[in-house]
Amino acid sequence: MAGRIFPTAQDAEGAFYDALERGDLEAMMEVWAEDEEIVCVHPGGGRLTGPEQVRESWRRIFANGSNLRVHVTQQVAISGMMVAVHSVQENLSVAGDARPRTPVIATNVYLRTAAGWRMIVHHASPVPGAPAAAEAAPAQPKTLH
Repeated sequence: MAGRIFPTAQDAEGAFYDALERGDLEAMMEVWAEDEEIVCVHPGGGRLTGPEQVRESWRRIFANGSNLRVHVTQQVAISGMMVAVHSVQENLSVAGDARPRTPVIATNVYLRTAAGWRMIVHHASPVPGAPAAAEAAPAQPKTLH
């Protein structure tokens, strides 16, 4: 089992985005459940299943050493006793590169396990028709009734 314990789904999500920014494959894989049924879909990519495919995809992403920065906004979280679903907007940038990036909408699903909360699904896709992040208007706060 992975060494780190995430007491909440939000802790696991914070570790996921921290590992993404640092390009740390081992830290990234600590967030994921050790289950053959995990699923990852990167923007514009196909469905990857199981730890081997998920690990290899992150290894390739981190291999370029791109120094990603991720600012997560518009989080909507649905939590239960055993499962949590987070929908977020990922506003990506690359350190030292001023070019705007298209925002990404991601759905992250977490499962409560004996080793704490673990990611079981990450599905990300570009926001259709969205202007690049630098051109986008600031998001207005949402009020849910």
